[in-house]
Amino acid sequence: MDKASLALTGLHCAACVQRVEKAVASLPGVESAAVNLATSTGTFVYDSDTVSLDDIVAKIQDAGYSVIDTQEAANAPDESQAARRRMVTAWLFAIPVILLMVLEMAGVWRSTVADLMMVVLSLPVLFYAGRGVYASAWKSTRHGAPNMDVLIALGTLAALSTGIMKVLGMGIASYAAVAAMIMGIHLTGRYLEARARGRASEAVQKLLKLAASTAWLITPEGEKEVPASALKVGDLFLVKPGEKIATDGVVEKGRSSVDESIATGESLPVEKGEGDEVIGATVNQVGTITVRATKVGEDTFLSQVARAVQEFQGQKVPIQKLADRVTAVFVPVILGISLATFLIWLFVPAMANLPWVDAGASSLTLAVFAAVAVLVISCPCALGLATPTAIMVGGGVGAELGILFRNPEAIQVAKDIKVVALDKTGTLTVGNPSVIEIWCMDGFDEAHLLRLAAALEYASEHPIARAVLEKAREAKIEAIAPEDFASEPGKGISATVDGKKVVLGKIEFVRAKGIDVGGLAKIAEDLQHRGQTVAAVAENGAAVGLIGVADTLRPESVEALASLNHMGLRTLMITGDNEVTARAIADMCNIDEVVSDVLPTEKALKVRQIRERYGKVAMIGDGINDAPALAEADVGIAIGTGTDIAIESADITLVSGDLNGAVRAIALSRAIFSKIRQNLFWAFFYNVIAIPVAGLGLLHPMIAEAAMALSSVNVVANSLRLRGVKKKM
Repeated sequence: MDKASLALTGLHCAACVQRVEKAVASLPGVESAAVNLATSTGTFVYDSDTVSLDDIVAKIQDAGYSVIDTQEAANAPDESQAARRRMVTAWLFAIPVILLMVLEMAGVWRSTVADLMMVVLSLPVLFYAGRGVYASAWKSTRHGAPNMDVLIALGTLAALSTGIMKVLGMGIASYAAVAAMIMGIHLTGRYLEARARGRASEAVQKLLKLAASTAWLITPEGEKEVPASALKVGDLFLVKPGEKIATDGVVEKGRSSVDESIATGESLPVEKGEGDEVIGATVNQVGTITVRATKVGEDTFLSQVARAVQEFQGQKVPIQKLADRVTAVFVPVILGISLATFLIWLFVPAMANLPWVDAGASSLTLAVFAAVAVLVISCPCALGLATPTAIMVGGGVGAELGILFRNPEAIQVAKDIKVVALDKTGTLTVGNPSVIEIWCMDGFDEAHLLRLAAALEYASEHPIARAVLEKAREAKIEAIAPEDFASEPGKGISATVDGKKVVLGKIEFVRAKGIDVGGLAKIAEDLQHRGQTVAAVAENGAAVGLIGVADTLRPESVEALASLNHMGLRTLMITGDNEVTARAIADMCNIDEVVSDVLPTEKALKVRQIRERYGKVAMIGDGINDAPALAEADVGIAIGTGTDIAIESADITLVSGDLNGAVRAIALSRAIFSKIRQNLFWAFFYNVIAIPVAGLGLLHPMIAEAAMALSSVNVVANSLRLRGVKKKM
């Protein structure tokens, strides 16, 4: 399946979103279509063998909307500035109309000339400043999917028509001034909404603006300042104190400390030396370093983060399906309610006897008054913006904290998590174990044992293997390639070394090969109680000795586990280590439960069993060996390191590698979903209460339109409050 993200124009409300999604989804070969009103983007998953991207673009255009390329979208005029110009133009003409209306209501000037002036001055407000509203309304109606602009268009035209009818001598009150005010308030709401939406989406723009603009390229002729965009993979460039690192790379020369807070959310600088990776746009602090570029352009960490945030912002949480079902029928239902309201007020005499009704008003005046109020107070926009704005702001906050959300469904699920399962190596520990103790049987020495162990671990990338090989290097023992190598994951390995059969692995594995381990079993148990992972070594059927390897606990592990417990979550370790060693580590962190001796292939099954016992599970792992378990969990949280963020099996990636990031990720997920629920509640509550009140003639159309505009702005403003969550983390 292919995936495409397109910038769209012409989206005005949730009905527009529904129209595009429904149109594209009808194409054969399209698996999913998701349009984000807050970002004006569409994300489409499709089979390119069945349908092309051009077909999708054509379908969007047939629905009455336009597609622009990413560069064009980036260079497009600021939406809030254009909305501001329309608003100012509208009020330049609407204010004189209001003054005329006030004079008429006060009895100072009541004449046909005054009525005519109100109609004439209302025309530029409606058909110049507000021309986009009518164009959108006509386009959506022509394509069979009326949007919110249809409600505004009908409301203002109905109000304007009363002014024309009064000028022509008909017995009806003039609402021409109200038409101008409705459009002015509506365009003001659009401006405030655009401004708020711009603030909500600025996280990605801020990220991209952090990139360095120039670099000191090292050439045969010396240092040369060039645009950072001109760097190629393999280029050497100099970074002086206080400068931004131009692109991702590896330190070739020098030492320094680097402020990586923009990438990881961590405030403390990180020491960097030869061979260490550095991230573009981070700030070099004290020393001058020479860096070799390893990634440029769209492959850099910064670009990957921006892309991940944008993709997340374009997706939907499951709860939005409810809002989508409502908005799909919202405008047609409101049109029906407004028509019914008009007819009831026009033909039911009893309505004129309601205590709040102006006894001198004609039935036609009352009917238009109530029907227009119903049209302009109804707000599908609030429903359409409820979830995407919260997702958009929350995704940006997450990026600033070094948290990359990849699956919005995880946001909704996180609130129901009951247990957090954690891998040990690389998650609770730093993942760089070292050999702590070596025990040899009589007749063997450490050098011989290390030589055998290093040979068996010769080609392995397992952390324990690296520890054994490092110890052998320290002892100046050269590792040789073994023959007849065989491995049983999670248990042990065997091979032929210098013509002798050698076995290395857990005590149980060696014993299962028919080898008498003698007193080594008791020694191994003692080492395990001290938190060491033990490997037994045997040669030609005889036990040679033990190697005790231990990993260092991450400095933040104890604090992070305490925070998870404080959040009411049960904590559980899943590890391939034996029960004794695993329990020693778990006791240091106050972990509630240990599941030990788990083979890598069994971790996903264990996650499933934990869910059956306790409920929804969040799994935290390093994203490599733990990929199946991360995918099986209700929420998979992968701990990344440095530039490693491409962990596709996880719902959430922690860029910093700090376990406290998992605490922040769960807390932020809960905060985002809380905002979504608040937004949906107020959007539904507003419409459920406001529409009947307007239908009963209790709301002036002008006040109704102001309430409608403010409801959308309120939803966006409420989502923006998520930015305050960062200060609490």
